Amino acid sequence: MKIAIGIPARMGSTRFPGKPLALLAGRPMIEHVIEKAQASELGPVFVATDDARIADIARHCGAIACMTRADHPNGSNRLAEAVRDMECDIVINVQGDEPLIDPAAIRAVVTPFTSDPFLPMATLAHPLRNPDDLYDANVVKLVANGKGRAMYFSRAAIPFPRSGEANALQHVGLYAYRKEFLLIYPALTPCESEQSEQLEQLRVLHHGYDIAVTVGDFHCIGVDTPTDLARAELLLAGNS
Repeated sequence: MKIAIGIPARMGSTRFPGKPLALLAGRPMIEHVIEKAQASELGPVFVATDDARIADIARHCGAIACMTRADHPNGSNRLAEAVRDMECDIVINVQGDEPLIDPAAIRAVVTPFTSDPFLPMATLAHPLRNPDDLYDANVVKLVANGKGRAMYFSRAAIPFPRSGEANALQHVGLYAYRKEFLLIYPALTPCESEQSEQLEQLRVLHHGYDIAVTVGDFHCIGVDTPTDLARAELLLAGNS
């Protein structure tokens, strides 16, 4: 399998404008993401962006810069444009707001493709560590079936702890796609659940495609807000 690692990055985040260039330990956050992707040693790393400043940083870090349209609604669409003429079998989507993603997690997300030649897409999850996060809309939860395929993703509390406790799974914002499926994705009709939850992966489930879920002790922190950035700064300081 020939693997390419893509990082979609845009400046116009609703909750955190300019997020890829926000300083983390004195360097733009996107630099940290690129370095984590490169450390996985799975294949070439490219940044798909509509901003020349982000592209310049990507080149400076030794990644490929792919300029894309500004009107993409999500990262999957942006990567689909970038890889159209790229020679690869699997595309990994390392989101540009995951500066602490473990390279081992990036390697783990492609594992299901080795045993299922027809699998279109895969992602990761870990057991929810903080019980309060079950009700935090910024923390995406998921439920998987007995075959390790996603049943649903939500910002709400799933499964709902009606009995008093729930063994919930937290979604790790990392995806891998078979290239031919990624090129199909933008043509799939958006669905109501995707638009309501603002979770692009729900479109995949709505149209009947499988998403394999690998569960492990994956350490990550998605930076959705300036508060998350401050948490990431503390974690980096603690690890240095």
